[in-house]
Amino acid sequence: MVNGADEADDNGPGRAREWGWSLFESPVGPLLLAATADGLVQVVFHATPEVTRRALDRLRARTGREPHAGSCGRDAPGNGPWARHLACAERELAAYFAGGLRVFTVPLDWSLTGGFHLRVLRALAADVPYGTTAGYQDLADRVGEPGAARAVGVAMGANPLPVVVPCHRVVESGGGLGGFGGGRETKRELLALEGLLPQPLF
Repeated sequence: MVNGADEADDNGPGRAREWGWSLFESPVGPLLLAATADGLVQVVFHATPEVTRRALDRLRARTGREPHAGSCGRDAPGNGPWARHLACAERELAAYFAGGLRVFTVPLDWSLTGGFHLRVLRALAADVPYGTTAGYQDLADRVGEPGAARAVGVAMGANPLPVVVPCHRVVESGGGLGGFGGGRETKRELLALEGLLPQPLF
């Protein structure tokens, strides 16, 4: 049954949790990365100062704590386990954008999602590998909710971990790109990187 698109698990609001963040310069623009002791918790596209401020405000509210700011992937003693996850995410994203990584292994903290959204995103992460795509209806079928193709689209738009949890690989059954929280041009670039669309000429 489709329900609780915004439900959180036991790691959600009410449990104060240490976390940190950094900015990662990628070929599709700056990405804000945030991590807790459990793993990478959020990836935010187009991390301008204003986008970053809003994202950090939301994370403060969800975690109940101020962040450890701008680790930039440094795994220095005393930074906490979140710093190791940020460093891992940065290394793996750099390798992904360079064409040398196809499977992310950075631990993930799923606490910013729950319910149906979490089920769909876990299925996406597990079952739609690099260089392949899936349709919205296909993902609905995979989680046993064949009437929920539209709800799958909503879950993709609410994905807190884009790129690492590859919602850019979910496309329309008729061949259209479909929507994307990072913008359609970003989706095209990610699909081109994985060999699913022609690379832009310039």
